[in-house]
Amino acid sequence: MAALWVMAYFATLIWSGIHPKDALTWLLEVLPAMIAFVLLAVTHRRFPFTSLAYFLILIHCLILMVGGHYTYAETPLLDPLGDYFGWQRNNYDKLGHLAQGFIPAIVAREILLRNAVVAPGKWLFFIVVCICLAISALYELIEWGVAIASEQAAEAFLGTQGYVWDTQSDMAYALIGAISALVFLGRMHDRQIRKLSEETPE
Repeated sequence: MAALWVMAYFATLIWSGIHPKDALTWLLEVLPAMIAFVLLAVTHRRFPFTSLAYFLILIHCLILMVGGHYTYAETPLLDPLGDYFGWQRNNYDKLGHLAQGFIPAIVAREILLRNAVVAPGKWLFFIVVCICLAISALYELIEWGVAIASEQAAEAFLGTQGYVWDTQSDMAYALIGAISALVFLGRMHDRQIRKLSEETPE
């Protein structure tokens, strides 16, 4: 399983880096996926995650790499849906921000539960959602900083496509993603955490 994860990661990363639409935008978009890989490699023996968390992290990395290759505003993946629903913009960036809430919610939940920071319940739900919103807000601040520092890369990296409420809607999608992950995957995640704890007692 680990070998397939690594193969999928690097195959997509290599493809993504071959003649991307914009080199600087590619680096900015893919950098979080690279950082995630390094962190997972460093911590996988001391703190191995559940298979659900690893799978979701890989999906998030792939979303970033595909978006980095084409730029979010020009990624063709959702074009069939756009044609069907009559979208006036490319909404691949919204998929990315939905994932920005969905995947970190499971990762944050696992870290908090396994380290006994918060007990299962309403406070866990609330704190995880707050963490995901904080991550989303931080990313928006980073995008703002890039836009100020480099006007050339700003439009491709921000992917606003002329939508004045893009920042707010990005955070709303992250919020929806975080809540959805907790509601729909919470029980499955609990089972995997229990199984992992039995296999690797601390």
